[in-house]
Amino acid sequence: MLRRVTRARPTGAFASLPRIVIRELRREDHDGWAELWSGYLRFYRTEISEQVTAKTFERLCEETDGMFALVAVDDGASGELLGFAHSVVHPSTWSLTGYCYLEDLFVARVARGGGVAKKLIEETAAAARQRGVERLYWNTQQFNGAARSLYDTVGQLTSMVVYEREI
Repeated sequence: MLRRVTRARPTGAFASLPRIVIRELRREDHDGWAELWSGYLRFYRTEISEQVTAKTFERLCEETDGMFALVAVDDGASGELLGFAHSVVHPSTWSLTGYCYLEDLFVARVARGGGVAKKLIEETAAAARQRGVERLYWNTQQFNGAARSLYDTVGQLTSMVVYEREI
């Protein structure tokens, strides 16, 4: 379980943003998380049932099935959630220790460009390391230029292509 709380102060044009705290998702975060989750699903133009959403939140809070979540929180009076990172730790056929898949990363529009996503990735990597895995990986849509610009600074683009098949 992540014990470290990280505080980040936005700079430059984002200096008016609140101090950001990165911490584990809590049950009392439900309403703020649900608002961010809804924005994330809208961004990807998809719908997920309420049943799946409820189960996802439960797994993330309980850290079951290898799942865990970190949130970026306004450290001021509002305590508003500004972003999340959802991850899944799993074994790998290519590793003794396993990998961590950063499945969902989202930052509220008001906090974008202020370093929140980068801090969420950094803290997810630290949490994955604490869980004993050797690699953090993620994917994004090819056209997501803003995210890819960040990802190019914190990770390495691979040559892998993703295929899916419904079963």
